[in-house]
Amino acid sequence: MAPKTAVVTGASSGIGAACARQLVEAGFSVVVGARRLPRLHEVADPIGATARSLDVTDQASVDSFCAEIDECHVLVNNAGGALGLEPIAETVDEKWEQMFHMNVMGPMRMTRALLPKLIASGDGQVITIGSIAGHESYPGGGGYNAAKHGIRAVMHALRQELLGQPVRVTQIDPGMVETEFSIVRFGGDADRASTVYRGVEALTADDVAACVVFAATRPSHVNIDALIVKPRDQASATNLYRRPS
Repeated sequence: MAPKTAVVTGASSGIGAACARQLVEAGFSVVVGARRLPRLHEVADPIGATARSLDVTDQASVDSFCAEIDECHVLVNNAGGALGLEPIAETVDEKWEQMFHMNVMGPMRMTRALLPKLIASGDGQVITIGSIAGHESYPGGGGYNAAKHGIRAVMHALRQELLGQPVRVTQIDPGMVETEFSIVRFGGDADRASTVYRGVEALTADDVAACVVFAATRPSHVNIDALIVKPRDQASATNLYRRPS
């Protein structure tokens, strides 16, 4: 049998890159998309994945990317992110709008575009990477919290809309994962980003990717609706155990 095709967004680094590698290892034919095409090729070329430019916040980019996908069994909606940590009183509208485009509209656009192919596959699956920020809010996270609560609602609705169709819907919500997430959130300030993880044994991108592969390789009648995964050192978004430096 020909390998199943998995599509991974935001795959130029972090969780998306780890998902691409582990899905290839699990026997999938993988197509990866991201805005940073040179970095995407660094991920894709060594593992034999197909790399294509993709900006999930741009409908034309999504349309062009998805038109090149002949078939799709698994869509991993990974592209997303947080911008800033300002309190609501100091909200920057553009940051909130961008977070909604990345975390809500992007996965919606990708799912909408590939849904006919997922259904046609006879055994499709949408796996969306959310966050514990979609379950609990915290100071300074208002925009990101709202976006992640939003995409969780979208996927919950999709799960119900597809009942009876051969498509599973899974949401994986990680806690603290040490990737480029905080560097992006803080506008490239690596020193500030490093303090987020100080003294904590955070999850790795591979830890989250392993959850994606687990969900994707269950028998087709088994749907992992939702999976929350946090490091042992994290009890909630703001309650962490930090080892003395």
